Amino acid sequence: MTQRYKPNTTVACVIHSQGQFLLVEEIIDGLVKFNQPAGHLEANESLIDACSREILEETGLAITPQAIVGIYQFSASDTLAFVRYTFCINLEQPLKATPLDSAITRTHWLSRAQISELGSQLRSPLVLNSIDDYIQQAGLLNENTTENVTQHNQAKSCPSHFPLSLINADYLHTH
Repeated sequence: MTQRYKPNTTVACVIHSQGQFLLVEEIIDGLVKFNQPAGHLEANESLIDACSREILEETGLAITPQAIVGIYQFSASDTLAFVRYTFCINLEQPLKATPLDSAITRTHWLSRAQISELGSQLRSPLVLNSIDDYIQQAGLLNENTTENVTQHNQAKSCPSHFPLSLINADYLHTH
């Protein structure tokens, strides 16, 4: 009998402000890695509550996702797989982020180009994939290149992204 496929359920949030994205820095197996604020769904927790909790723990920011960027499937190895629900927040100004979780060493506001330059330091390919999806959905592509995000802040929310109303209400908030 084949072993049943049981991917980990995770949440992440693309946080954007004025052409930059908030990433967290952590040490994994002795190596510096960068990711969006992200983590595992806990028992009896909604996807939105999980995402808000992870943002708070990893950045110290008490903010709630505004929309969903996408749902991603990723296999890190033959025995480790993930289904990642990636949300977004667009802020008018970059906020000072101070991690509450000791596993997070620092936070960084970086441009898409700076994030791309991190290469193998990205926690997974989903970091850049979800940023690119965010950029495309928000219409933030620079006219001259697909590598740069415009420097202005187009909106107070993520209106061009998939609204949270597309998610079954059970996944939004626990009661």
